[in-house]
Amino acid sequence: MGAELSQTPTMDDSCDDPPTSAVLLDSCHFSHVLFNDVEKFYVPGGDVTCHYTLTQHITARGKDWVGIFRVGWKTTREYYTFMWAPLPAAGHGDTAVQQKIQFKAYYLPKDDEYYQFCYVDQDGMVRGASVPFQFRAEAEDDILVVTTQGEVEEIELQNKNLRQENEELKASCAKLQQQNLELQEELKKTQELQKSLESLRSNTEKLELELNSLKMENKHLKEQSDCTGAELQQLKEQIQNVTSEKERLENRLRTALDHMDQLQSQVLNYEKEVENLSHVDQDKTEQLETLKEENQQLRLSTAQQQHDLMKELEEQKHLFQVLQAEKDEADEESQKLRAENSALLRHLSQATELSPLSALPRAPAATPAPGAGDLLFGNPYSGGNLGAGVEASLRVCPLCGELFPGDVESSQYEAHVRSHLLDCPMCTESFENKQVFEDHLLCHRLE
Repeated sequence: MGAELSQTPTMDDSCDDPPTSAVLLDSCHFSHVLFNDVEKFYVPGGDVTCHYTLTQHITARGKDWVGIFRVGWKTTREYYTFMWAPLPAAGHGDTAVQQKIQFKAYYLPKDDEYYQFCYVDQDGMVRGASVPFQFRAEAEDDILVVTTQGEVEEIELQNKNLRQENEELKASCAKLQQQNLELQEELKKTQELQKSLESLRSNTEKLELELNSLKMENKHLKEQSDCTGAELQQLKEQIQNVTSEKERLENRLRTALDHMDQLQSQVLNYEKEVENLSHVDQDKTEQLETLKEENQQLRLSTAQQQHDLMKELEEQKHLFQVLQAEKDEADEESQKLRAENSALLRHLSQATELSPLSALPRAPAATPAPGAGDLLFGNPYSGGNLGAGVEASLRVCPLCGELFPGDVESSQYEAHVRSHLLDCPMCTESFENKQVFEDHLLCHRLE
């Protein structure tokens, strides 16, 4: 029957077939659309106007339709005829909207079976159903109806079937109402679940944003870690450089201390030789006094030199961490020492030239050069034994002790003394000690 009914033409032959489904009745929502003013029967041959109300539980769409179904239908595919449901003039939102559709008489059923209106949405789901009605003529009270016993029994049987069908319809209606309530509860639960789902989605999006932020922060920390590693490597290299410079300065300090010890040893030897010379000739009182005075001046000069060396040592220790400043001051102190040595050399040379010597015979052999324990600049009076009868003045080399006649030219004497000195190829300074000369050259290389 369902297949035969679905072949019935619609109100508009140009329209497509309405959307239907094979969904069972227990999954439909019959209370979302309410049909109003449905007659118990409609007179055949006339148009039928269907009135219905769209509740707030449904939103009308373009493919919704209203069909006429024979009572007892199982799926929405079993419609007899249908009309497209008009859309409301404006969205009804949360308020109910009254609508109506007119079915033309030509498309209506011609039998006296029971039918009902059904509202079907564009998904093929039933959203409302009317009470049953018939298409038959009105009964006339003034017409005498003569029936046979068989017709009476048939009418009674039909009435019995109708009553039974009515009971079934009532039971079905009660069941549908119960299903409607249950579906409304499920709808509420579904709406709550939808809200929970939206909340979970929102939380998920927030967590994704936080995860991306953490990833970016992790990447930034990795980059900072790489930069820190490079800086750490650079600091290690700087520490190694500072350590190397410290070791180099410590070596220089040890060299300077050794040199100072040598100078102190030479000063002590010089003092011992001066003291020995003070007993050589008791008759040379005036010369001895002069020698004492010169010795005193030499002591003062040596003490000053020693003081300068100690000062330089303290400055080197103090300026150990400030490398460049320490180097400059060390160079300055070195230049001062070189100037003092040169001045002392000139002073001794001048003192030797001016010292009056008498009755000094020529030594049988040249006095050997001073060794490690001799005087720093030699003994100016060690040219030989002092004796009577030698009147000529003599000049003594302060470095090797060689004697020169008093009438020798100064340039020849100075050339001899200069031959013992070491000249710096980078400046005008001269040195008689090889270790001092090498320290001086080292200072030039550090500049």
